[in-house]
Amino acid sequence: MQYYTYILAFHVISVLSWMAMLFYMPRLFVYHVENCNKKEFCEVVKIQEEKIYKVIGLPAMWATLLSGLTMLYLNPALLTESWMIAKLILITLMVIYSFSLEGYRKKLLQNDCYKNGQFYRAYNEVPTLLSILIVTYVITKSLPLYFSIGITIFFAFIIYKIATKKV
Repeated sequence: MQYYTYILAFHVISVLSWMAMLFYMPRLFVYHVENCNKKEFCEVVKIQEEKIYKVIGLPAMWATLLSGLTMLYLNPALLTESWMIAKLILITLMVIYSFSLEGYRKKLLQNDCYKNGQFYRAYNEVPTLLSILIVTYVITKSLPLYFSIGITIFFAFIIYKIATKKV
């Protein structure tokens, strides 16, 4: 437990780096698909997409997961808390989301612009919702059911409005 706070600090820094990728990658996808006809521009965006995913996002995700698992190993009592179980479920969804970004990146790398900018704008809201829920659970050390349902419905509405916005 002597190094727990240092591991926690590393964990928070890793989370911040991972979140930077999760927030920015879909925005790059918007630029990419909305400028498919500009070859030189797309080549630059492809480089940015690869670097933010492989150099920043993926290592930060693994650092987040390893430091988080280390803290759970050092303090296994956390696994008896409902808020921690909910957090772990949301982290699993965030990992799936992260890997989905790599899937979209690979499709765009092949110049397969099958999703439009509206899709990626809406998809960009997912990590915001997940992070709001995770931070709330961690800070309050509780699982506020009405808040969780309310914010999820609110974000579902926002995502729907973004995805169906007439361009």
